[in-house]
Amino acid sequence: MRTLNILFLGGAKRVSLAECFINAGKELDLNINIFSYELNENCPISFVGEVIIGEMWNSPKLIDHLKQTISQKEIDIVLPFVDPATIVAANLKEELGECVFVPVGSPQFVDSFFNKKRTTEWCETVCIPFPKFDGTFPAIVKPVNGSASKGIEIIYSKEEFDSSSKKLNDYVVQRFIRGKEYTVDCYVSVNNNKLICSVPRERLEMQGGESIKSITIKDFKIIDFVHDIIKKSGLIGPITVQLLWDENSGDLYFMEINPRFGGAVVTSIGAGANIPLYLLKDYLNIEQSYQENWEDKTLMIRRFTEYFVKDADNN
Repeated sequence: MRTLNILFLGGAKRVSLAECFINAGKELDLNINIFSYELNENCPISFVGEVIIGEMWNSPKLIDHLKQTISQKEIDIVLPFVDPATIVAANLKEELGECVFVPVGSPQFVDSFFNKKRTTEWCETVCIPFPKFDGTFPAIVKPVNGSASKGIEIIYSKEEFDSSSKKLNDYVVQRFIRGKEYTVDCYVSVNNNKLICSVPRERLEMQGGESIKSITIKDFKIIDFVHDIIKKSGLIGPITVQLLWDENSGDLYFMEINPRFGGAVVTSIGAGANIPLYLLKDYLNIEQSYQENWEDKTLMIRRFTEYFVKDADNN
């Protein structure tokens, strides 16, 4: 049985997803070993893989240490799981070329989608509907480089808006829309840029910026909307798109796109969209077609499981 070594970048809590990769490997007669690049060895992923203590994402030593790690551990695939790691992975891919499979886009593409001002400009250029600020209130402000819903505020009046003008230099302002948020888990083949799957899910309950309860929604209006976004984005690999549905008009609006696995991608996997399997097949250069055989209305309820480490360091 062939062995594949996968390095997670910041995958400390992604135990279920790691198990999905291990199981997908068995379908392809592969033995999957999971490694995760972290700052602390006492994290959940250590119970299904090996933790590698690494550098901070902004450390000047990071890329060299990652290259050394990849060589020592004979890493075949590198996957980012937090926003800063996605840009790191893109830069790493440029340096290593085809030596390692890193399913992310170019640093320029990846970086542009983590800056909300540049994302807004991109939406206008390629005609993707987004909640453009029209001068009415309430309005919503988001940090230019924010993630996981951190720092988002609602401004209820022009007076409040004017008094916050200095602060808003680092924010983007958007129209406040009442409606449902949807997340769509996608995978685009690295080998031929073909979209392999797109699975919408509604986030029913959130905690710490992540979905702890979500349900798949087979809505073809959403799916077609996302296909257009993916095609225009030029991104590859696992992609998470977030949308907003206006409850008054029924219109869809683009919110953001993350070129990595979403925190609740296991919802889509549990519905039958085996994205880890698609990724492994992509690595093996196995031809794939678009997959739509996943189940509608599959509910994911996240549970919390405790692990115990004896004589552990207090860190």
